[in-house]
Amino acid sequence: MPLPIAPLASIALRYGGIALASYAVARKIRQSATHQPTEDALDRVDEGLASHRPCDRADDGAQVNASGRWRRVFRVGSDGPGIEIDATVIGRVRIRRV
Repeated sequence: MPLPIAPLASIALRYGGIALASYAVARKIRQSATHQPTEDALDRVDEGLASHRPCDRADDGAQVNASGRWRRVFRVGSDGPGIEIDATVIGRVRIRRV
């Protein structure tokens, strides 16, 4: 019984292309240094989502700051090993007329 090579070749080319693109992107990402004041600011963010407009800015209030934190512990069984996932985001959107 002959082996259908055409469908296998298309699948291999598709996943090979995805692997090559992933490798190229991974090579372009540069290493960054750990900035301790930034780490401290991320640790101070409260859990949940929040946003505000700073009132002490001189512009017309076209800036919005937002922050969010999601922290959960996942365990295998009631007393089993677990992992903690802590995802924190701080963002700013500023719109100015130039």
